Amino acid sequence: MHLDVQDLRNFYYRSTLGRAAQAAIRGRVTDLWPEAKGQTVAGFGFAVPLLRPYLAQSRRVIGLMPGPQGVMPWPAGMPNVSVLTEETMWPIETGHVDKLIVMHGLETSERPKQLLDECWRVLGPGGRALFIVPNRTGLWSRSDRTPFGFGRPYSTSQLESQLRAHHFVPESHCSALYRPPSFRRFWLKSGSLIEKTGQRIPTVMAGGVLMVEVTKQIRPAGGSVTKDSAKRPIKALDGLLKPA
Repeated sequence: MHLDVQDLRNFYYRSTLGRAAQAAIRGRVTDLWPEAKGQTVAGFGFAVPLLRPYLAQSRRVIGLMPGPQGVMPWPAGMPNVSVLTEETMWPIETGHVDKLIVMHGLETSERPKQLLDECWRVLGPGGRALFIVPNRTGLWSRSDRTPFGFGRPYSTSQLESQLRAHHFVPESHCSALYRPPSFRRFWLKSGSLIEKTGQRIPTVMAGGVLMVEVTKQIRPAGGSVTKDSAKRPIKALDGLLKPA
């Protein structure tokens, strides 16, 4: 079940831990996608905190928020680009998205298969998608004090297998949120150092979220293919001019 948009907004924009989490995840996103000049960038779930770096340079930015979650205007002080949508029926034409970010969307969806089909539909040729989900071995999925403590957590292999089953090709993966999900001042002050350390030794420190980047695999045509045998032309005088 999707979280309420008010709870998500309060966490990411009105709490110190939420702003730190937003900065850590957005930093990993911009490492993967440093620019999107002239492209269409979309985010589903509550991905708008990660879309701000692309507002100035991209051709279009769209924040898709599912009906059960609710919608809020975004970005503040600028023309609104967020829209309330059906979870599996987005108001976007097929193949028009160049970059897609899904956060707080897949793990809380009651129809993940249909949702992934919709992600595949809107992504254009050569486009890329980034799925951000709670890490089942991380600390953040074990605490309900943050949005990552709700829904279905994943391991990297589980997430990549599910994406492959819906015709996505995993290209890279990484983690974020190595700091504990604590509001204590000590952890908040040392969070940046912990993030940098965790990125260097990910096998020792489990990140709170997994991030898998994929491309769109074009589905093969349906049906079976049969090969026609070469037909030898029949000549009218065969057998007459060449008697046995």
